[in-house]
Amino acid sequence: MINAQASRSLALAVLAGLVLVGCATPEPEPAPPPPPPPPPALSLNSGVAEAASIYVTFMRDVAQIEAGFTSAEAIQAAIRKGAAYEPAQLSRGMIAYGSILALQSPEFVQGVRSFAPDPAIRQEVVARIVADPAYAATLPGADAAAGLIIATIGRDSSAMLLIAEAVEEDAYTIQGRNDPRRRWATVAVADRSVRLDGAKALSAVNMLPSAEESARLFAAANNGSGLTLSPARAGPPYTPAVVRSLAVAALAALGAGGEDARANTEALTVEQGSEFCLNMSKLMLFQCLAASRPSFEDMFCVGRHVARDLATCTAQNITPVPLESPATAVAGGVSGATPVAAEAAAASTSATSALNGGR
Repeated sequence: MINAQASRSLALAVLAGLVLVGCATPEPEPAPPPPPPPPPALSLNSGVAEAASIYVTFMRDVAQIEAGFTSAEAIQAAIRKGAAYEPAQLSRGMIAYGSILALQSPEFVQGVRSFAPDPAIRQEVVARIVADPAYAATLPGADAAAGLIIATIGRDSSAMLLIAEAVEEDAYTIQGRNDPRRRWATVAVADRSVRLDGAKALSAVNMLPSAEESARLFAAANNGSGLTLSPARAGPPYTPAVVRSLAVAALAALGAGGEDARANTEALTVEQGSEFCLNMSKLMLFQCLAASRPSFEDMFCVGRHVARDLATCTAQNITPVPLESPATAVAGGVSGATPVAAEAAAASTSATSALNGGR
């Protein structure tokens, strides 16, 4: 009897345990790891856009110089317009503009951003670009971005060369006896030292960015659109200026070119070879104006040391082959010049020789 009751109690206890077990809340499954944070958005700081606007607006203004000057004052206005750039600023602006052009290439942007999802890889790529800008030229799509830079700035160079040829030719044409402009073009320029000092002063003034152009370029950089460009490709080797433009654009594509990265982007827009070319151009312009006397010689200075030198320096920034520098272009281009125009060119060449000899 006792054994039966004990067995019944045991059975009830076991049943109650089973009921409790069945009612117990199961242990929750461990939560899945959180997804990695999204890669930072493409970001290029406003300082790059402002620097680029300086280059774009200056080149646009100078492109309005035309041959066929109708007065001595028109020539002086062209000198003032052509002299109104600070060489280092214009060089930095050209490279900054190149970076915005590169960001108009979806292939390059997407290729660079393929390294962005993994934070460790992204940081490694950023560090490599900062340490060696040439690394950016090895990233996917670099040839498509470089093609946009070279084609667009190449058009600026070609436009300057056309202006140079037209203005230089007009400096000879205006001396002809049948040209009615000859009567004022052969008269000595008044206040020659004043106009030379004015050109030097304009060259030293910091150029201000255009608010409208800066906004347009800033939007184009960060949206990847907004500039009317035709696709183009260009393979290596690339010039240092093109390499630095690609590096700034790559940092932006990785989200490492924003306002907190100005130190890196500003450093990348400095290229000594580009600045040297523009500085030499200014020295040649000053020497040409110092030797020039009548207005037709000032025309020669505009064509040779504003338009032609700008064509040369922009071409050197995008063409990885030796080109004539502003200094050597003078010696090679004065054949057939009038004695006084040749004197101005010779003064420029002498100045270059003195500078080179003093190193």
